[in-house]
Amino acid sequence: MAVPKRKSSKARKNKRRSNVWKLQAPAFSKCPQCGELKTPHRVCGNCGFYKGKEIIKVEA
Repeated sequence: MAVPKRKSSKARKNKRRSNVWKLQAPAFSKCPQCGELKTPHRVCGNCGFYKGKEIIKVEA
């Protein structure tokens, strides 16, 4: 089994691990009903529609 010759520093270890923990901005899609931006697979907060059906009654 291979054994490292020297101890890898905390900075080197953290640099290696940092790529895994990058945060991504949430994706947005347009609501086909009202055109408002919303997150995919969620009910539109503006009109209350999901997949062409009214799920939540939103008062104007």
